[in-house]
Amino acid sequence: MKAIKLFGVALAMLVMMLALVGPASAQAPPTEDTLKYTPAPVSPFGGMAIGKGLGAGLVIIGAAYGFGKIGSSALESMARQPEVAGKVQTAMIIIAALLEGATFFALIICIGIAK
Repeated sequence: MKAIKLFGVALAMLVMMLALVGPASAQAPPTEDTLKYTPAPVSPFGGMAIGKGLGAGLVIIGAAYGFGKIGSSALESMARQPEVAGKVQTAMIIIAALLEGATFFALIICIGIAK
């Protein structure tokens, strides 16, 4: 229970940080005066890269938690009722495949689209 509370606090802090980044990094459209200066080089370690890494990390943590819950629940139900082990295993594999698909979709969104 303590880990879930800690995860909730960390998630709330992450949401607050991401909500504050947009207004802080907003800038006015370029004018003739601002076009005279050369822009600073873009760093690969900027906010976008940090956001990609944090998003991908959260996706992987969530998927690992989901796979762990699926496995533990399936093993517990198989231990309680061994006669339905085949049905439980089939359902577990289907749910794990759906979770894996959602994980890959989230990773593509985090890493691929934010260029």
